[in-house]
Amino acid sequence: MTNSVYAPTKKLRRSKSDKMLTGVCGGWSTYLGIDANVLRIGLVAAVFLSVGIAIPIYIAAAILTPEEDS
Repeated sequence: MTNSVYAPTKKLRRSKSDKMLTGVCGGWSTYLGIDANVLRIGLVAAVFLSVGIAIPIYIAAAILTPEEDS
């Protein structure tokens, strides 16, 4: 007899509750286990340091990352 123990898998989803624009940073912060505000500050810094290249990446993440279930 084999005992199977399934660990809950973390899924990358956009947050419905912790969001400012689309919930991307809230969902990614839950997935990565860090504070959402730290991720948001990093995103703003990336926008300025990359001369705006981070904006299309954020938009792509908002489109491609599914929203979390209720």
